[in-house]
Amino acid sequence: MTTLETLEHARQPAGAISSMAAIRSARAESWIALGHIAAGIRPGMTERQACELAGGFLEAHEAQRHRHPAIVRFGEGTSKASSEPSRPGRVLGEKDIFLVDIAAVWEGRPGHAGDTFVAGDDPDMHACADAARTLWREVGEHWRRHAADGRALHAYAVERADAQGWRLDLDIDRHRADGLPCTLHRPGALGDARSHPGTGMLWVLEVRIAHPSRPFGAFYKDLVLPDEEMD
Repeated sequence: MTTLETLEHARQPAGAISSMAAIRSARAESWIALGHIAAGIRPGMTERQACELAGGFLEAHEAQRHRHPAIVRFGEGTSKASSEPSRPGRVLGEKDIFLVDIAAVWEGRPGHAGDTFVAGDDPDMHACADAARTLWREVGEHWRRHAADGRALHAYAVERADAQGWRLDLDIDRHRADGLPCTLHRPGALGDARSHPGTGMLWVLEVRIAHPSRPFGAFYKDLVLPDEEMD
């Protein structure tokens, strides 16, 4: 299975966002939450237990659900689309890989975050998780610097993933999201997007890659801001 999660883009109605600082704050809250959730996921835990842990953490910290509940996938599930059935009884091994994907709302502002983590010292799993982050930065920076539309960015993403020896999934279901006071979200496939990040527009870029021969993959998701260097 090849893996690339496309993108979801959000065009802001005129005057809808009073402060970009609020958007950055929601983004930071999401990454803090994701880190706490990932730290609580241990070998021996089932996928269902991990999802309950994630949902419980967000609820306890008064985060509202946005596009989807918290998603946690173990092992082979990391190479599947979030729309594909999971294995809730799957147990995280001592040498294993897992992803966490959250889309929460903090005080009315949406926050998106997703990353991949490794239990143990499997070098291929660590390399895969690192590669997803690297590819996200490369694609996001290319987009920001070159004002590439979705078609051009799609081609660049394929080129960079292939060059690094990873496979991308180009057929994962598109996102659906609800309108919020701060943004109006629209679904969209990467290759169909005819615009690029700019004034008045926010983009959430998701990247999924798969190991070329082993049954696992990696995922990374974050907000792309046009005025920000990729870390």
